Amino acid sequence: MAGMNGVGTTSPTEPLGSAASQEIALSVRGLTYGFDEASPLFQSLSFDIAQGEFASFVMPSGMGKTTLFRLLAGLLKPQAGTIAVYGSPHEEEAEAKAKPGKLGYMPQRDCLMPWRSVADNAALGLELSGVSKREARRRVEELLPSFGLEGKGSMRVHELSGGMRQRISFMRTLLGGGDVLLLDEPFSALDAMTRVAMQEWLLRIWEQNRKTVLFITHDVDEALLLSDRVFLAATAPVASLREVAVSPPRPRVYEDVLEGSFVDLKRRVLKLLDRGTGARGGLSHEA
Repeated sequence: MAGMNGVGTTSPTEPLGSAASQEIALSVRGLTYGFDEASPLFQSLSFDIAQGEFASFVMPSGMGKTTLFRLLAGLLKPQAGTIAVYGSPHEEEAEAKAKPGKLGYMPQRDCLMPWRSVADNAALGLELSGVSKREARRRVEELLPSFGLEGKGSMRVHELSGGMRQRISFMRTLLGGGDVLLLDEPFSALDAMTRVAMQEWLLRIWEQNRKTVLFITHDVDEALLLSDRVFLAATAPVASLREVAVSPPRPRVYEDVLEGSFVDLKRRVLKLLDRGTGARGGLSHEA
């Protein structure tokens, strides 16, 4: 691993950074999948995510980031490979499936139910897992202040800002009990100022809970600000992921992306994505 100002890059064949020395929360081995078998999106892909790690995935549009999350969540069936959540990373199975109840998935759209209140939307995952409605509502009410939603439990979805809706969606995912959270571009539809505020809010909430998070984004600054590691791919099919370790200390704030170590690391990420040779589309790279 080469390092500069607290940051580093490892090749796909080297140990996966912090995941090499910590308990593995999610292990993917030999994952192969494609809507067209002649043109797979993923070909024998392997990677590990450590417990409590925040890992982001940055790839150009059309390379299957959302498909990858659907595979991890068990919504799609892989053609080959294994997916283990807190299980043996080398377990041999004929078919790869995520273990049920271990993954929380937050899609791009908040998917809130307009006929339910803020509190009832946030409590949905608890209710589906068998918690009584009364107990679920109590747990939600306890969390509302830390999510910036104090006193808003009885409001309806149409009364909320985009940022508030995303907070409720994240709370619902968090309370659903997943050991690993999959967040698919949760802030992509927000305006720039709201997005920055939500990034800093997510950093605070993650510091409090330390859940294992896999995060999809097109925004390089967002990935570097939030993550312990950033996984990159620029060519299809994706057979390996380039890895960039983000070492600047936490807690972080948005202004940190203007510091020299982050700027240097951003240049490295953009170079790895081969921005000058066709991976240009669909990535945010404000400098």
